Amino acid sequence: MEHHGFHVTVFEKIKHFMRLGDSLGLGENALKLLKRWGLHEQLIRIGNRSPDMHIRRWDNGRVLATQPLMDMAGYIGHRGDYHQAFLDRVAEVGIKVRMGHNVNGTKVVSFNEDKPSVTLEDGREFEADIIIGADGIKSQTRELVLGFADKPKSSGYACYRAYFKGDILRDIPQCQPIVQRDCVNIWIGPDMHLVQNTLRDGEEFNWILTHRDDEDIAESWFQPGDMNKVRELVKDWDPMIVSAVNVTPSCLDWKICYRDPISTWVSASHKVALLGDSCHAHLPTSAQGASQATESAAVLALCLKLAGKENVPLATRVYEKLRFERVRQAQLNGEDVRDRWHSCLKDLDGGKEIDPDDVKMKNRWLYAFDAEKDTLARWAEVSTIVQKELDENRITPLFDSLTGPIRELELYDAFGNRKTDSTKYVQKQQQ
Repeated sequence: MEHHGFHVTVFEKIKHFMRLGDSLGLGENALKLLKRWGLHEQLIRIGNRSPDMHIRRWDNGRVLATQPLMDMAGYIGHRGDYHQAFLDRVAEVGIKVRMGHNVNGTKVVSFNEDKPSVTLEDGREFEADIIIGADGIKSQTRELVLGFADKPKSSGYACYRAYFKGDILRDIPQCQPIVQRDCVNIWIGPDMHLVQNTLRDGEEFNWILTHRDDEDIAESWFQPGDMNKVRELVKDWDPMIVSAVNVTPSCLDWKICYRDPISTWVSASHKVALLGDSCHAHLPTSAQGASQATESAAVLALCLKLAGKENVPLATRVYEKLRFERVRQAQLNGEDVRDRWHSCLKDLDGGKEIDPDDVKMKNRWLYAFDAEKDTLARWAEVSTIVQKELDENRITPLFDSLTGPIRELELYDAFGNRKTDSTKYVQKQQQ
């Protein structure tokens, strides 16, 4: 937004930013945009420097496929380090971030979508030309846009996540191949997979174990995990990663929830718009959550610039139309790779070879896309359609709200080539 000349104020509910979480990745599709906004070299210095990632068999560690790391999530680094790089750039260009001080009552408690404005706990009201709800998967703003509380649904999976100093692995012989230098390895097995990430030549170590989970526990990023359960899950796995898991001091248990795609990302007044996880959350296996949020930010900002200050409704409605289908494909990509990883070795004899393409990530087709160039190319056509809808007071939803979106995945190979038999029907969701 600032890059295109807008005055931006950010309301953040927490008091202080801390180095929380574990790994985060940014793909080439996001990095090309961030470079224009003055944030590129700072980010790639943070990320994993391994050129490749290895996809391995769960029990003996045999490499099933090797891909460039960029095919996964580009530069993978610590989430907190990436946050700090973004915050440093925000401060550098003079964007005001109003941090939360709940004791003094400055948390956002309500919205007026017609002005539009936000109201804080202490009664202060702040008006703007547009309000953007970039407030995550537990978005408060989404409820305003939808008009009802949107409850999360269990994905049937959960992640145990751990991030710790690599020193504790230095003297374990089995861990030497994955602790000496930056590397990424993925072990896949029946209904489970584990992603391992080494940063700063072994200084930091991260693993994420995704497994079947049907427990009815509230969605949380900070639920303590039971390391004894983790060790039991992987006890028969490759000794190289089991040795690392066995000495891991602690982990978090993250229940992976999802929300159905929503039929609009914009409020009835057209002046409150959703962005990122608040309207298009991704599974971890998509490796595109942050990158797609970056694309959406680029498109929304450019739409506002092209529409002009007096025509925010045109901008927001064009924005959601430009973004929905691409975001949906990126989401489905995450489901596809998870399902392939969790099923391809089932009932397969240990000596039988599999096609490496069956286990590779298929994200490369996403990277050539330039969200800003696409917006400029399609603006005239889509804005004409939207203006007619606004004039007739008849906004077409992003999909049929009675039947839900038809979930069809466009199929590509690992090199980004569209397959001849391209459309894979996944399922049709009922609302």
